[in-house]
Amino acid sequence: MSITPRIFLIDDQPAVLKALSRLLGSAGYAVTSFGAAQDFLDSGNTAAAGCVVLDLAMPGMNGLAMQLALKACDSALPIIFLTGHGDIDTGVRAMKLGAFDFLTKPVDDERLLAAVHAALERNHQIRSDRTERDDILQRLAELTPREREVLSLVVEGKLNKQVAADLGTVEKTIKVHRARVMTKMKVRTLAELVRLADKVGIRGSAGAS
Repeated sequence: MSITPRIFLIDDQPAVLKALSRLLGSAGYAVTSFGAAQDFLDSGNTAAAGCVVLDLAMPGMNGLAMQLALKACDSALPIIFLTGHGDIDTGVRAMKLGAFDFLTKPVDDERLLAAVHAALERNHQIRSDRTERDDILQRLAELTPREREVLSLVVEGKLNKQVAADLGTVEKTIKVHRARVMTKMKVRTLAELVRLADKVGIRGSAGAS
């Protein structure tokens, strides 16, 4: 079942929220508005699919503070900042902290729609990568300690006899372990195994095949 992404608008000015909601809604996007950053954080949507369009200068928690809060909870929501102040230094800081885009008010409709489209694509990719990583980690958890050792040595590009020598056993035993690793990791080739291992930080040799 596909998840419908949502645009989360956060601005302390009701007129801005109304105008942007109308614009994004007319473009076919699902939109939810908030008048304060803390209200969004309390809504339980930090892990949702979509992106955030966020006013930089707000009373209470400002945009940069909310950006740090989302970063702290490892949210995958890209942030598009809006500001009416044209503060270049703040914009640079926001981008260094991982902001997806930084637009000045009054925002150009086409630029905002283009930024939202690109941000949703980024969010989809991040969520897909995280789902794949979680699946790989689940497969790894099914390996025995010895199978995990074999996997680490195999993705380094070592031959069965070299793995056997490193682990103080015989090549025939390593072949059995290796076959079990391939089955549990749901791969058919060493190249596939290396790719999966690399995605979770288990580095192989560049020329493994």
